[in-house]
Amino acid sequence: MSTTRNTARTHWVAVRAMLVFTVVLGVGYTLAVTAIGQLALPAQANGSVIRDDSGEAVGSSLIGQSFTDAEGAPLPEWFQSRPSAAGDGYDGGASSGSNYGPENADLIAAITDRKAQIAESDGVDESEIPADAVTASSSGLDPHISPEYAMQQVARVAAARNLPEAEVRSLVEAHTQARDLGYLGDPIVNVLELNLALERL
Repeated sequence: MSTTRNTARTHWVAVRAMLVFTVVLGVGYTLAVTAIGQLALPAQANGSVIRDDSGEAVGSSLIGQSFTDAEGAPLPEWFQSRPSAAGDGYDGGASSGSNYGPENADLIAAITDRKAQIAESDGVDESEIPADAVTASSSGLDPHISPEYAMQQVARVAAARNLPEAEVRSLVEAHTQARDLGYLGDPIVNVLELNLALERL
């Protein structure tokens, strides 16, 4: 009888501990972290959403997107993102690189095709095309391009929109983000943010 009572007491203690920790860690901790995130970093906590002038969500500053027509051809009036190997392109549910090595025939063929297409559309020599213009990032979701690739596209975008090249070039310069802490990484340009600013001109 005493053993049965001790066993029941032990089980009841375990159940109470489970209930308390479920409330404290499962509910309380979650609410506390959510509240801190919403108060301290609301934009990041809600997905770093970018909105247009009407307040409509058009994307995230953390996930790239393509600016192409229904057939996948680049639209000349927009700055183009770097290629994506994530699903059909910038698929957040299939984030990945191509995982091809530098001597892979498919990768070489894709880079060769991309170089030829960009050289024709942007009116530049293939040797001048930056690497990020023809290769996908490891995540396939990179929203940034190099300032060099952005500047290379200025003439095409300006011509397609009938804008002065100097004005479009200034826009790129204004949207070029410096290295983190002044020395980490490389300068970058967020393509979606740049295209939204371009649309406002």
